[in-house]
Amino acid sequence: MGQKKIVIGADHAGYQLKEHLKALLKDGGYDIEDVGTNSEESVDYPDFAKKVTDSVIKNKKLGVLICGTGIGMSISANKVSGIRAALAKDAFTAEMSRRHNDANVLCIGGRTTSPQDAEIIVHNFLTTDFEGGRHEKRVKKIRDIEKHE
Repeated sequence: MGQKKIVIGADHAGYQLKEHLKALLKDGGYDIEDVGTNSEESVDYPDFAKKVTDSVIKNKKLGVLICGTGIGMSISANKVSGIRAALAKDAFTAEMSRRHNDANVLCIGGRTTSPQDAEIIVHNFLTTDFEGGRHEKRVKKIRDIEKHE
């Protein structure tokens, strides 16, 4: 159950939370690919969304993206064909994004989510598998929409 290889990225507003989560996940036995940023110096979130989504597609990993609210990362990530990025504000939405939507990227707000809440959100996202069944046809419809870009 769950995915042990993940890719994580953040902009300057998500840097501190990224570092917190990265340390926690490494201690939990996760293999982490960190694509940056590596400081609180201002950067552009779409650049890091692209790095994470490229790795998710190429390496079949799950991804975690963090910016100030998670909104910019979510919008950017969802522009990439094959990405289903979910902005999760709580443990339940993180779990359901995997269980029912087969989300492959989790977006979190570094300025809107406490480290303690983020730990639970990330845990639920990474340890929940896609349920399939009746949900598979819905995810297929999402993939069909992508074909018409």
